[in-house]
Amino acid sequence: MDAASVAASEDAVETLHAISRILDTGLDRETLRILIGLCEAGVNPEALAAIVKELRREAAALGVAASGRSH
Repeated sequence: MDAASVAASEDAVETLHAISRILDTGLDRETLRILIGLCEAGVNPEALAAIVKELRREAAALGVAASGRSH
């Protein structure tokens, strides 16, 4: 990648991160970079969204289970 492409890519990530914050998605820049890369590789964005939602549900369930065990 040349310097102009890298700069454009970083600008795109920054713009998407700003949109992400406005929509309160909770996605950080690195996660967005990974998701963008997966989309560019041909992964279905709707499938990625479903996976992110499911992983969050699982993490929340594990967090509740873990906090319940500590008492």
